[in-house]
Amino acid sequence: MEAPASTPNSTEDAFLDAAERLLVEVGHAGITTRRLAEEAGANHGLVHYYFGSMENLFLRVLGRFTERLIARQRAMYGSREPFLEKWRTAMRYLDEDREYQKVWYELQVLAWNRPALREPVARVNEEWRAVLSEALAEPRERYGLELPLDALVSLVITFNEGIIIERLSGIETGHRALLGWIDGWIERLEGQCR
Repeated sequence: MEAPASTPNSTEDAFLDAAERLLVEVGHAGITTRRLAEEAGANHGLVHYYFGSMENLFLRVLGRFTERLIARQRAMYGSREPFLEKWRTAMRYLDEDREYQKVWYELQVLAWNRPALREPVARVNEEWRAVLSEALAEPRERYGLELPLDALVSLVITFNEGIIIERLSGIETGHRALLGWIDGWIERLEGQCR
């Protein structure tokens, strides 16, 4: 199921902004059209007028968030900074983007039980994999890592997802130590390549 094409509209944007806030605050299960409309300051009948369904609304929220963050990641990884600095920036984003992470996981959970959402969620996952494939290809070669590129991308994604899931559950034990170890490991690899 595709979300309808977006056109600039303040009421539509108010609904999208409200949905983002509510996905973070109460999760998808806590969002009704009435609660969403109240949060947006609009008539609840307009939710279906603008989006057709709550699923389409959620897809638009995901698309809007993802578009911004993927553009930011591509710009960061495309910069001339050394890979280590790019990695450090990405790990800072892992701390800073907690709202997006909550929205992403709320929508993944929805997709588990709603087949119409699975393909759009899978497309977002593929976009993230493409960004990481581009970002990791050169350092992988330079560092002499024998791990195939698609396996390295999966490792980084599942590493990030593990941290995110634990944080969403209120668990942060060992994260700083793990991130510090990985940072030191990349530093050592960089040193060997000089």
